[in-house]
Amino acid sequence: MTSRLPRRALLAAPLPLLAVPARAQDGYPKAPVKVVIPAAPGGPTDVMARMIQPGLTAKLGQPVLIINRPGAGGNIGVVQAGKSPPDGYTLLIASTGFVVNVSLYREPGYDAFKDFLPITELGSSPNVILVHPSSPIRTIAGLLAFARAEKSKLNVINPGQGSTPHLTAELLQIKAGIGIENIPYNGAGPAIQAILGQTTPVGITALPPAHPHIKSGALRALAVTGEKRWSDLPDVPTMQESGFPDLVSETFQGMYAPAGTPKEVVDRVAQDTLAVLRDPDVAAKLLGVGFDVRASGPAGLSARVAKEVPMWRELIEKSKIELL
Repeated sequence: MTSRLPRRALLAAPLPLLAVPARAQDGYPKAPVKVVIPAAPGGPTDVMARMIQPGLTAKLGQPVLIINRPGAGGNIGVVQAGKSPPDGYTLLIASTGFVVNVSLYREPGYDAFKDFLPITELGSSPNVILVHPSSPIRTIAGLLAFARAEKSKLNVINPGQGSTPHLTAELLQIKAGIGIENIPYNGAGPAIQAILGQTTPVGITALPPAHPHIKSGALRALAVTGEKRWSDLPDVPTMQESGFPDLVSETFQGMYAPAGTPKEVVDRVAQDTLAVLRDPDVAAKLLGVGFDVRASGPAGLSARVAKEVPMWRELIEKSKIELL
């Protein structure tokens, strides 16, 4: 089955630049620090950034400003952050799309290894398969039966082309032998609203933006794609328990700096971010909304990027995803 994704032009408009030389400054930071989020408000990357924002502001001693730059599967914000001065005053928090898009797009506009320095992984979440509570679908088996009864492909909402929820749907149609038409939205927030509005029968997103709606009963979770059930959703099975032993996918969040950022600046931001993530209250709040904290530092994030770029490339090639 071939999924055809529209190719989008990347916006080249730069972010406003602060007049700070591209070298370490005594007393960094001396001005507000911008954190680019290449996704819409309300998605998992935005949720993560805003939950660590107060603590990071306190640690750095300067305001941390969240700048949302959604579009082109996340490429617009990533490219803009990568072209910012490498001085520590513009950082990037990106999801798994950062490591996926370099294989998914012919011209993503950036190189995951050459254009950025890893600061730290922040957290990881399973994806979740969702329906509206009014739906007759109550299990993954029921979903497969529904899909096979359809005369056309089953429409499935996802938060964006190349996101792990999108690739999870691609993997599901390969393993289950069903037809899926992926319906991408510009971020998890809009995708969640579409599922709530019953725009299509099924949606797949990362857990954090869906978590409060699952807890309130506004959405029904059929399964999570992690290796184990989520702690406060004990009645929601994994895909492994639902008949797909090797269907595991996660969305992880990482923090990066433009290549050339001084090591002492990267180390300072990493140190302060790790301190925020290791605060028991922050960790508990993140877990409560669907994030498993991964305070790994530069070396840990570097290793994850090195592992995941080829892993997702293999799935993209196997799924025969083509760009127009």
